[in-house]
Amino acid sequence: MSYTVHDKSSAPAEARALLEKAESAYGFVPNLLGIMAESPAMLEAYMTMNQIFEKTDFSASEQQVVLLAVSEDNECGYCKAAHTAIAAMQGVPEDVARAAADGSEIGDSRLEALRRFTGKVVSSRGNPSDADVSAFLDAGYERRHVLDVLVGVGMKTLSNYTNHIAETPLDEQFGG
Repeated sequence: MSYTVHDKSSAPAEARALLEKAESAYGFVPNLLGIMAESPAMLEAYMTMNQIFEKTDFSASEQQVVLLAVSEDNECGYCKAAHTAIAAMQGVPEDVARAAADGSEIGDSRLEALRRFTGKVVSSRGNPSDADVSAFLDAGYERRHVLDVLVGVGMKTLSNYTNHIAETPLDEQFGG
C-alpha cells in the first residue's frame, strides 16, 4: 500500500512540530517519519519511544545492536540501512553494526549476548526461555537491561511494521 511521505507543509497540523524537531535533529526528515506523520499519534509514539530508549544506560553500540537485531529478525531493509548509517555516525564499529544487521556473530561476546537475546525476544514473541535470560545476565547485563531491550523492541516494531505496510522508500542519506 502506498503512503504519502509527508513534509512539514503536507503533514497534518498535529505532526508538523514533530517533523520540525526531526529535521532539526537529523538535518532532514527521514521518509519513515514523513510516512508516520499521516498519524500524528504514531509519529509521537515512535519519537517518544526513541527518546526513552536513549535514556537507557545502553551505549550507542548496544542501542544499535538492539535496533539492528530487531530489524534483522523482522526483515526490515529500511531500518537495517538507516541504523547502519546512524551507527556509523555514532562511532559504532562497522563490523558490529554489519553483524547485527545481517544476524551474524559479533566478535565482542557481551554485544553478541545482547544480539542473541534481542533475537530471542523477537522470535519468541516476548517469551524468551529462562536459559535465554540467564545467558544474557551471565554476559554481564542486569535484570533492568532485559526490560530495556523491550523498549528497543517496541520502538523498532513500530517502525519495522510501518515500513512493511507503507513500503517506505530508503532516503539517500541512508544509502538509498
